[in-house]
Amino acid sequence: MNENITEVKNPVLSIQDLSIAYDKGGKYAVKNVSVDVKRDAITAIMGPSGCGKSTLLRAINRMHELYPNIVTEGKIMLNDEDVYGMSTIKLRRKIGMVFQRPNPFPTMSIADNVIAGYKLNGIRLKKSEKEEIVETSLRDVALWDEVRESLFKKGTFLSGGQQQRLCIARALAFKPDVILLDEPTSALDPVATARVEDLLVELKKNYTIVLVTHNMSQAARISDNAMFMYLGELVEYDKTKTMFTNPKDPRTEGYLTGKFG
Repeated sequence: MNENITEVKNPVLSIQDLSIAYDKGGKYAVKNVSVDVKRDAITAIMGPSGCGKSTLLRAINRMHELYPNIVTEGKIMLNDEDVYGMSTIKLRRKIGMVFQRPNPFPTMSIADNVIAGYKLNGIRLKKSEKEEIVETSLRDVALWDEVRESLFKKGTFLSGGQQQRLCIARALAFKPDVILLDEPTSALDPVATARVEDLLVELKKNYTIVLVTHNMSQAARISDNAMFMYLGELVEYDKTKTMFTNPKDPRTEGYLTGKFG
């Protein structure tokens, strides 16, 4: 399989022979995955349900460790630093995460949602610093002009698409190296989905984005590189255009043409 993998110089992330099982001696959800992730690009992870996409994504910032009996083998390097040697607090500042359903903290205002990570980590900020981080992060997700008069209202009063952009702003507040997104538009309508997709294309100028998606047309529209996973294995990894027009593995072709998945 290795000859199919795009060569990536100076990768922001290097996943090396990664295997993950939810129980010791149990079936592997991710099996021997090795892949380098290109800096300042969108990499899509595709594959049918239960193929290990979300497990792989969550392993990148160790969210998978929330499962009590998880077993992890292999390495993940972030800018040549082993993520398993970092504190999870430091790691999650460098690798932000956005989930499937928008999840602003319901008791917090829009402004407090943006800087929630600082509060949760006990980092004290001056008022001017808070204001700057809030405005910059909301501008980065094209939400500032829509909410600038409502910063102290609860984030839950926003529409679903606005809430998801608020959650992306929350992830951007620490200026992470990488943003992980797990099906970020699956709960949104087509108009809100298009806005989030446009936003991600804009954000890749300054951030590395790794995106799990069931939506093949979304992967084709916005990703630069794509990974196809099946039964826990990385079957194929290539430039998205190449994978969609000339898949090298029959399983990839079967998935992309709707024969299974």
